[in-house]
Amino acid sequence: MTTTLLNLIDSNFQNSNLFKCLPIFDAIHYHGHPDGKVQIYKATREGEECALLVLSIIRQDEAILWESAEDLLGRSVVDAALRVQGVFTFDLLTFDFHHEIKTFNYNELAIVIVNHSLKLKPGTQRLIKYSSAYGILQKMVDEPWGKIVFKTAVEVYKNKPEFLYSLLKRMFQLLEYPNAPLIIFINDLSSQPIYDPNNKIQVDRLRQVIDDRYKSAIECLPEVFIQDNNGVRELMSGLELDKG
Repeated sequence: MTTTLLNLIDSNFQNSNLFKCLPIFDAIHYHGHPDGKVQIYKATREGEECALLVLSIIRQDEAILWESAEDLLGRSVVDAALRVQGVFTFDLLTFDFHHEIKTFNYNELAIVIVNHSLKLKPGTQRLIKYSSAYGILQKMVDEPWGKIVFKTAVEVYKNKPEFLYSLLKRMFQLLEYPNAPLIIFINDLSSQPIYDPNNKIQVDRLRQVIDDRYKSAIECLPEVFIQDNNGVRELMSGLELDKG
């Protein structure tokens, strides 16, 4: 089955809490998360295509907060599945659960999913937006009954903060060609940020991983961003970006 990928720019995805601080793109296409929880996007900026790898993480001792949000969203999907016809996947791209866990209306999201499902044919997608929740609904096959496979992409960070570099190193290894344009975006959902610019061991290890990548990327230098409660920072330059 051939699937036509959505240009998420057309659906204002760049205004989501996940992307609003990144550079402005002309096109963004979602390619799933085939390797664990790392989301893969292909983006176009000034006529040049780049790979965009996104990973949302949360501290292990705060994982119960995300699990509660995941259960709430899952309830919406289960309710929607009872009212659709066909087999679908629903990939959650981002959800600002810290601000919505107490006010989120799971029934309203279910209704939005059902309404969009009526407009889909096998192999087609739609961007679902409800409040801060963004996700891609794709229809796989027609059936007289309904099923929705719900996928999320938040990784529980179990290591000490000093080992954040290993996560970045793993993301670098996902790109087959070191000279291809690359943006890495780490989205830390923890109340207490994992990245600490005053932690010298952590910063030195991160810089070493980035320096090693720079040495092998002769033409296209990677860009590495991290977002947390302290804002968005470009790791190599230390530049703090306006949250807008």
